[in-house]
Amino acid sequence: MASSIGNEKSVNPVLRISQLDALELNKALEQLVWSQFTSCFHGFKPGVLAHFEPEVKAFLWLVLWRFTVYSKNATVGQAILNIQYKNNLSQTEKYQSLSKQQKLWYLIFTVGGRWLEERCYDLFSNRQLQSFCKIKGYINFGAGLLKLCGLINFLIFLQKGTFATLTERILGIRSVFCKPQSVRQVGFEYMNRELLWHGFAEFLIYLLPLINLQKLKLTISSWCLPIAGLSNSENTLAAHCKECSLCGEWPTMPHTVGCSHVFCYYCIKSNYLFDMYFTCPKCGSEVHSLQPLKYKIEMTELRA
Repeated sequence: MASSIGNEKSVNPVLRISQLDALELNKALEQLVWSQFTSCFHGFKPGVLAHFEPEVKAFLWLVLWRFTVYSKNATVGQAILNIQYKNNLSQTEKYQSLSKQQKLWYLIFTVGGRWLEERCYDLFSNRQLQSFCKIKGYINFGAGLLKLCGLINFLIFLQKGTFATLTERILGIRSVFCKPQSVRQVGFEYMNRELLWHGFAEFLIYLLPLINLQKLKLTISSWCLPIAGLSNSENTLAAHCKECSLCGEWPTMPHTVGCSHVFCYYCIKSNYLFDMYFTCPKCGSEVHSLQPLKYKIEMTELRA
């Protein structure tokens, strides 16, 4: 697009948020393309793409580059937001598209850089030779240095609003509007609904673990369906079956020690092993032997 948009100072500047949104849209598109591509291999043997994944990704990003930056001077995210790249090295007042050299170097820095990083990680991950360790150290140092430069560039971008990525600054390509841009309108109704729902969801996530749903259900069931058909001793024992006399929770593998109270097997066993003279904390009965809860009472309590 060769429409005249004025010189660099008179050009309507692209908002920082619009440039960041374009980068996020590009990432979302790449993830969508990769997920759609990998879904074609679900019927194949697992791991069939593992050895060639960097090359396959590089090929897909090459195709995207061919039909976006190379042909339209804009990525998909930029095209959606009415943004395109301008050759910032030119001194003319009219809009000038990117040169072929800038487009090729953009491909090398973006696609080639990611491919090299992933492939080098695979090559040197299992190498134990000293020479390979040195090369891996140099590569890691270079990658860390590039990330540091990218961080510095991002801080400069937040201050000045130009060159959102290090590649754009090195190549001298700048984001500009394709057409005169109106004031960005932001609707808050959807955002308010999202904030309200996320707040409610976080409250439920915090509240639900504090509620013993099983114990609540059994309590309500015991009120609605009282136990019938048992003797007085069995009714007394069944009344205490609802909680362990040590931990206070619904007894797991309920056992008795000869009294009318019920314990979790692990609770009473661990206490008895620790203290051979352990007595029931409710009635003071000594522990002579551990006996599982009677089958009739246990099943009746579960039905309740």
